[in-house]
Amino acid sequence: MTTTEKDMVAVENRTKRPLGDILVDAGIISKADAQRVAELQRAKKIRFGEAAIQLGLISEADIRYALSYQYDYAYLPRSSGRITHSDLVAAYAPFSAEVDQLRAIRSQLKLRWFDQATNTQLAVVGAGRAEGGSYLAANLAIVFAQMGERTLLIDADMRHPRQHSLFKLDNTLGFSSLLAERAEVSQVLKAISFMPGLDVIPAGPVPPNPLELLNRDSMQQLLEWAGKSYDIVLIDTPSASTGSDAMIVAAKAGAAMLVARANETKLADFNSLVAELKQSQINIVGSVLNDPPLIDVGG
Repeated sequence: MTTTEKDMVAVENRTKRPLGDILVDAGIISKADAQRVAELQRAKKIRFGEAAIQLGLISEADIRYALSYQYDYAYLPRSSGRITHSDLVAAYAPFSAEVDQLRAIRSQLKLRWFDQATNTQLAVVGAGRAEGGSYLAANLAIVFAQMGERTLLIDADMRHPRQHSLFKLDNTLGFSSLLAERAEVSQVLKAISFMPGLDVIPAGPVPPNPLELLNRDSMQQLLEWAGKSYDIVLIDTPSASTGSDAMIVAAKAGAAMLVARANETKLADFNSLVAELKQSQINIVGSVLNDPPLIDVGG
């Protein structure tokens, strides 16, 4: 059996899983609860979900979650009890207007950049620390993974890292460890259990020499490996105001998406960032105005 055939069988087996099994695995109901629901289901000859709602064990949102899982669209209902940062709206509230806008940005990025065969990597760059770049990078990584793309999110902010906090990951080893050749990829790569197809490399310990690390050969080697291993590679960068890190990362990635925040980002700072990227001949794929609402404002 080929790899593709195995993947198809795995998806088929998942879509055939009973609703109760999905809800139990997600931590929404217990096995004992599932048994109670099954007994009521048999007694009243109703659907499992209807019986569970009658017992007050689940909500309509939980039913939507289970059905989405059966249709191979992963997300994480708040009622599951799993602890993940509330900023990951694409995981918790995939049917919200905010996430609809994230999906619209995803579509534009696909058309402008990722649909070209050689383009897999994109740096997310902001002029200052308040723009919400980490939030945007994390949620875009989720919506790409939800689309079925093999997605890698790299936290290249070795000054004020945030992705390990958003995804509740161990940050003992990470991006800085790889660049310093103090760890292997297998030691730092974190698979996100609630989001199949999404891996994260946290920033790792904050080093005293981030610029020097970014200029090592190990940085290029990492990006070459990532480009061959994933469909989408999103790189969260430090703000441009903290140093040249973001410019170096964007240059090595091949393209940048700029992020600004309404009533926060100074126009002069944003224009200066655009000019610096263009002077360095770094492709600017587009820009996003953040908070609120999250709006793609074009390239």
